[in-house]
Amino acid sequence: MKYDFTSILDRHGKDAIAVDSLGTMPGFAPEAPKEGFDAIPMWVADMNFPTVPTIPQAILARAQHPAFGYFNPTKEYYQSIIQWQECRNGVTGLTASCIGYENGVLGCVISALTAFAAPGDAVLLHSPTYIGFTNSIEDNGFHIVHSPLQLDTDGVWRMDFDDMDAKIKQHHIHVAVFCSPHNPTGRVWERWELDKAMEVYRANDCVVISDEIWSDLLLSGHKHIPTQSVSEDAKNRTVAVYAPSKTFNLAGLVGSYHIIYNRYLRDRVRAKSGKPHYNSMNVLSMHALIGAYQPEGYEWVDELCQVLTQNIDYAYDFIVQHFDGIRVSKPEGTYMLFLDCTEWCEAHGKTVQELQKAGWNVGVAWQDGCMFQAPCAIRMNLALPFSRVQEAFRRLDKYVFNT
Repeated sequence: MKYDFTSILDRHGKDAIAVDSLGTMPGFAPEAPKEGFDAIPMWVADMNFPTVPTIPQAILARAQHPAFGYFNPTKEYYQSIIQWQECRNGVTGLTASCIGYENGVLGCVISALTAFAAPGDAVLLHSPTYIGFTNSIEDNGFHIVHSPLQLDTDGVWRMDFDDMDAKIKQHHIHVAVFCSPHNPTGRVWERWELDKAMEVYRANDCVVISDEIWSDLLLSGHKHIPTQSVSEDAKNRTVAVYAPSKTFNLAGLVGSYHIIYNRYLRDRVRAKSGKPHYNSMNVLSMHALIGAYQPEGYEWVDELCQVLTQNIDYAYDFIVQHFDGIRVSKPEGTYMLFLDCTEWCEAHGKTVQELQKAGWNVGVAWQDGCMFQAPCAIRMNLALPFSRVQEAFRRLDKYVFNT
């Protein structure tokens, strides 16, 4: 491969909660490993690869100029997004006027929610549910109503459209938060699924906030279909949120963007995010996005998806072959595995917390899945060099599941 996905980065002391927070944030971060084991970060959703070189090059080039005053986003910023969306997602007709900066996807979720719902109102989400949705939505006074995803006979997570429709009607819901690709299950929705979901939302007059931050991280040739692309109605009722942060590991720079075609929706969201004067872009974040969306970035992401596919395939096959009682649906996107540990825990008389701790003890810093609205689950981040994935599963096999 042209780019480096094999070097093991030393992230200690480099502003990475993935490694530096182990043992320091009870209830959120995994505990530190026992003596004799190094930590393998497999929890918080960032990557352990060096990013594409054009990003630090763009940041350094801008940082060489010694003034960092007020600024406006450049034409190059908007054109980079337009070209990326066209080349990666087949989006045509996107203009700069439909693009808006956001201080993170969750910030946009809250701006949109507060623009179209009041505290105390119910909001529809699918479960399992990203913990960031749970915290931000509940912290702002909204009531989450979950429509659980269901595993079909092939082990694929599916939406229950009848349940969605019934709960929207029962709770008088008019805003839904959607996740595509889905975190934490890794589903990449097919067009017919998006069609049916958006028809449910249309029939119930729901504004849709669609988190599409994972849209570049696709496995085994799967294709992301933007929610707004499935119909003219979907285009006009959806607030879509994207970012280079998951794709290129830029979360520490902060810099997401929304795409909103409908003028009314756009005006209301921008009023909510803009009037408090908090939603301002960092100049280095802007240059990082431009650096990411270069031709080298397109190549880098293609190689990254190959690496992630290899890691996911290896981990999935290892679990199926060696860990009896652990159920896992093979992801189609993202770099996360979501393990249902119910049968294993029942067979071994252990709680999922005890299972998690056994992994933490030997340096496998995986994540408590209960916070994702799943009662006996663990989430695993596979975005790290293949040698680290192999070592993690060697330890899980020897010290945790088959002792």
